[in-house]
Amino acid sequence: MAYFKHESAFVDEPCTIGDGTKIWHFSHIQKGAVIGANCIFGQNCNVANDVVIGSNVKVQNNVSLYTGTIIEDDVFLGPSCVLTNVTNPRSQVNRHSLYEQTILKRGCTIGANATIVCGISIGRYAFIAAGAVVAKDVLDYALIIGVPGHQVGWMSRHGHRIYFNESNLAFCPESGFRYVLENGSVHCLDLDEESPIPAGLAQSKKAYNEFKISPRSIKNSTAGKG
Repeated sequence: MAYFKHESAFVDEPCTIGDGTKIWHFSHIQKGAVIGANCIFGQNCNVANDVVIGSNVKVQNNVSLYTGTIIEDDVFLGPSCVLTNVTNPRSQVNRHSLYEQTILKRGCTIGANATIVCGISIGRYAFIAAGAVVAKDVLDYALIIGVPGHQVGWMSRHGHRIYFNESNLAFCPESGFRYVLENGSVHCLDLDEESPIPAGLAQSKKAYNEFKISPRSIKNSTAGKG
């Protein structure tokens, strides 16, 4: 067995679990689930039948992933965040054949206690703030807050707020990567969205506060709202 399972966890067969994945206390992986390599499932997580999860996905405590969910590589799911798979559930009505697909694209973050309503997609490297309720598609790199969730700006791949100048260019204060805002979408100029962060830039060496920046600190900046 190339993955680790705590003695209190349950893994139903058949399912597929990649090398280096760790499944911690009281978690349950159900039949038909497909999980990539080097994932981490915290305490009391549930992965339902036929859920598909990529590699290097971090699922924090008390998260349930229901049938119909597709999670790409490098996604972070914060503690007690919620995903659903039926828009109009009723106890007396069986809608097992009507599960709706929810896609969490590569590198996105779902904050603690956030709720993702089914049938939508969360863009690559999007950042959903703690407690937000999201019921519509989210753009790549978008920063979403509030109830209902709404976009207030953009985030870098390293998870920092970025601000675009009058030339629609921005930079990440931690990595130095440059970003461009074109036709309402953000792209990284220095690294393809499908490429992993280089090893030397994937290990933070400074405190987060050293990277905090304000719109006032950048001349001619805008919030880059979507």
